[in-house]
Amino acid sequence: MPFEITTTEMHTGGEPVRIVESGYPPLRGATILDKRRDARDHHDRLRRALMLEPRGHADMYGVIPVEPDHPEADIAVLFMHNEGYSTMCGHAVLALARWAVDHGHVAGTAPVTEVAIQVPSGLVRAAVDFDGHRTGAARFLSVPSFVAAADVTVEVPGHGAVTLDVAYGGAFYALVPAAALGLALGDAPIGDIVAAAWAVTRTVAEQVPLHHPDDPDLAFLYGTIVTDGRDASSEQPTRNVCVFADRQVDRSPTGSGVQARIAAMRSRGQVELGQVRRFESLTGAVFTGRALSETFAGEVPAVVVEVGGTAHYTGTATFTLEQDDGLEPFLVR
Repeated sequence: MPFEITTTEMHTGGEPVRIVESGYPPLRGATILDKRRDARDHHDRLRRALMLEPRGHADMYGVIPVEPDHPEADIAVLFMHNEGYSTMCGHAVLALARWAVDHGHVAGTAPVTEVAIQVPSGLVRAAVDFDGHRTGAARFLSVPSFVAAADVTVEVPGHGAVTLDVAYGGAFYALVPAAALGLALGDAPIGDIVAAAWAVTRTVAEQVPLHHPDDPDLAFLYGTIVTDGRDASSEQPTRNVCVFADRQVDRSPTGSGVQARIAAMRSRGQVELGQVRRFESLTGAVFTGRALSETFAGEVPAVVVEVGGTAHYTGTATFTLEQDDGLEPFLVR
């Protein structure tokens, strides 16, 4: 008999969310980070099968539900993509909040249902609008977001000296205005943006040491967010493109990236506590973000950020892995 994995398919702002429903083996470990290591070290063929061609594609994104070890969590999940396993994903959390209520993992209560989701970076508290029949827009509060390096200058091949920030919103990102790379969002071909962002990611990963106070497994650069540079307070959306993992392009405004950008804006006094900013992706999708309170991540000043958006269903799937299928999943760019 062939091996089968069933999934629920969703998207948030155009970014896919493939949620494993059945067929994935139980993961071992006392903590969610232990389970993340088990998935990486012993079951990575399944990630490759679900994320890469011929069953996925270079920009697919997935979720593996696991048993929570946090006492307050309703559900717990691991995130996967074309290169490995991320520590936080805002667009997936927005989808998961709706999925958890719609699939009975959390009882729906009108007008708002709260869903506590354990992810590798910590506990995320989501709230989803609920009218008694279906769910809608969602919001979440994640782990403290902070600036790891401000106005750091690095030599990026092909672009020279580039000044940027590195900030954490459940994952570490380099934040760089497109103009600093000689580009303009909306005009530059996406291939040029990806190439520039990938060069920044590799450079920053080599030259800027990262530390996270909770666990060394969290201390890695996830990607680069290229912005329109409109960080100062504005009623208009600020646009960005996130390139993460192995040159994967986020179709959404990037939930954890919104957290990182709000942390950077707040550190410069560009947003007030409670002030809502809007963030637009290359699909035109918009997430909202606001800093609700100030706190610390270890000894580093940080903010608690609320991110909002809406997810939709695109279908269900059953993926088959036949025993005599010797074709390894592959990544095409």
